[in-house]
Amino acid sequence: MLGVRCLLRSVRFCSSAPFPKHKPSAKLSVRDALGAQNASGERIKIQGWIRSVRSQKEVLFLHVNDGSSLESLQVVADSGLDSRELNFGSSVEVQGQLIKSPSKRQNVELKAEKIKVIGNCDAKDFPIKYKERHPLEYLRQYPHFRCRTNVLGSILRIRSEATAAIHSFFKPSGKLKVPEENFFNVPAFLTVSGQLHLEVMSGAFTQVFTFGPTFRAENSQSRRHLAEFYMIEAEISFVDSLQDLMQVIEELFKATTMMVLSKCPEDVELCHKFIAPGQKDRLEHMLKNNFLIISYTEAVEILKQASQNFTFTPEWGADLRTEHEKYLVKHCGNIPVFVINYPLTLKPFYMRDNEDGPQHTVAAVDLLVPGVGELFGGGLREERYHFLEERLARSGLTEVYQWYLDLRRFGSVPHGGFGMGFERYLQCILGVDNIKDVIPFPRFPHSCLL
Repeated sequence: MLGVRCLLRSVRFCSSAPFPKHKPSAKLSVRDALGAQNASGERIKIQGWIRSVRSQKEVLFLHVNDGSSLESLQVVADSGLDSRELNFGSSVEVQGQLIKSPSKRQNVELKAEKIKVIGNCDAKDFPIKYKERHPLEYLRQYPHFRCRTNVLGSILRIRSEATAAIHSFFKPSGKLKVPEENFFNVPAFLTVSGQLHLEVMSGAFTQVFTFGPTFRAENSQSRRHLAEFYMIEAEISFVDSLQDLMQVIEELFKATTMMVLSKCPEDVELCHKFIAPGQKDRLEHMLKNNFLIISYTEAVEILKQASQNFTFTPEWGADLRTEHEKYLVKHCGNIPVFVINYPLTLKPFYMRDNEDGPQHTVAAVDLLVPGVGELFGGGLREERYHFLEERLARSGLTEVYQWYLDLRRFGSVPHGGFGMGFERYLQCILGVDNIKDVIPFPRFPHSCLL
């Protein structure tokens, strides 16, 4: 019995393992490691992908990136380390001491004590090549790899910050985010807009918005169209003038852009430098000036007097084409311009009738921006029951939209809203020519690689 108690004491003693000589390595992102203020030998662990390998006689240099920043962290290791699998693109886990770097190129570096290859990458077969600046057209062939490049990494970080900035813009004002529905037990169709459902919600909440994917079955191969894209849509109750709506649109554009510029300046700079030289000045010009306002009628007159020959002849009652939109922005000094009061025949049944005689326009608004054309579209909604009833009857839609009419019968209020194409917004601020390069997985007619 005594022997058993002694054995138990021995086991208990052995199970109380002594503390290791070194504190466990703290796991940091590359971004946090680079931002460390006092690098004095703290033991850390990073995980990521090798962006470059350079071997000298006594020292091995690696640059490791985990997607958290444009800049990579320099790792310094002994040249005697087995480096056969330390290739460009390989995933690694590195443990060591974070120290102040003697080089002026970076503030800190990681003195490696242990490097573990998680996944090897054969650089010869890997379609993304080290030190090669691949054209965006080439990268579109590899949607599963292109996010590992500097340029797509920057665009996607900017996309993430812009998403957060848009939510931040709406949140302080008390707007309610409406979730997207996914499953239905009745026949349903893909929609390009959640506006009508937002109007339902605006009957109980004065400010609502939604942000999610939308779909368009348009057979377009243009540089500004996708079959699947993201939309920000907002609906505001007790709004009875286009001026109020335009103010919100301009504030949203400028607040979101300023947030992006402050949160990821290096990423924006890379895009402006290598994709769109001169875009920085163009963007600053947009931000510092008040957006302009012209009527649709004025826009048509400007186009008719233009010396430029258009593929589509501008005339009153016809929709504005992309070539017209870009000309109007250029004519207005490359400042975003609101075009308001479109012909009733060009806009959907829910736009508010301006009751303006023979021209017969509605309170609709589009925001045109440099390089893109239309970015926002919106307007005041027809809140008057009899006007809406007549429009629906003429279109043979009364039965289908009876619920929409009912919203005007019970507690209707003046209201309006707008939608913004998120990818077009990114094109606008970054100067990216093709919309396929600002979304992770571009899907368009005859192409759905992933």
